[in-house]
Amino acid sequence: MPVLSDVITALDGLWPRAWAEQWDAVGLVCGDPEAEVTRVLFAVDPVREVAEQAVATGAQLLVTHHPLYLRGTTTVAADGFKGRVVHTLIKHGVALHVAHTNADRADPGVSDALAGALGLRVTGPLVPAPDDPTGRRGLGRLVELDAPTPLGALAELAAARLPHTAQGLRIAGDQDREIRTLAVCGGSGDSLFDQVRAAGVDAFLTADLRHHPASEAREHSPLALLDAAHWATEWPWCQQAAAQLDAVSEQHGWGLRTEVSRLVTDPWTVQLPSSTSGAPN
Repeated sequence: MPVLSDVITALDGLWPRAWAEQWDAVGLVCGDPEAEVTRVLFAVDPVREVAEQAVATGAQLLVTHHPLYLRGTTTVAADGFKGRVVHTLIKHGVALHVAHTNADRADPGVSDALAGALGLRVTGPLVPAPDDPTGRRGLGRLVELDAPTPLGALAELAAARLPHTAQGLRIAGDQDREIRTLAVCGGSGDSLFDQVRAAGVDAFLTADLRHHPASEAREHSPLALLDAAHWATEWPWCQQAAAQLDAVSEQHGWGLRTEVSRLVTDPWTVQLPSSTSGAPN
């Protein structure tokens, strides 16, 4: 069986840490490099419930997309939820590894998984990585539909294919307008509006769209917007990542068992429609 350092080398080969943003915190958070690994759990968020699931499933390695300590820390005391996560993992021999913006920029990456969940054909990155001569890596993805599809039908497809959350899907645009080209970005994407407009696509699927950037984008062009929950747009990567590690395990004859957490860790739990009787009319 491989030891943790073997598996981490494989993960760094899939998502090199050098591809991460400078502000990011990726790589191994805790774990003994010499400990054997037989089972790996993939998840979006390193929250308490996920740590407990890793322990309950017998995993020796938890791989998450989001960092636990994005801004660093001076303590891992268990009097806070992050310290409790670290203590839980170490106590039960579970390592934690993070692949965040390095996985966003990979080929395939987070946005490839998002496009794949909807069955969309990727034509290239939205923002190509400047250090990639092949032009395949980078942030976001440009996709084409096989046939023009009304925005309403595309939204229904996205709502059906993405995992369920309280937020669901928000749409801006004429529901009957035909969509042929699309930009997708797993996670928060409203910082990419300039690149989306420059790409000349019909619609943009992402998460966490704020009022002012979305409003300004709609004023600039007839760009349709599909805004899903952050967690929902990144969860498909967990399945893709597990399959990638499975392929490496088979190549080396490791026999690793991988699993994807299906715990919904999106922070929002309930959504209520606004009252139709309230102002303005």
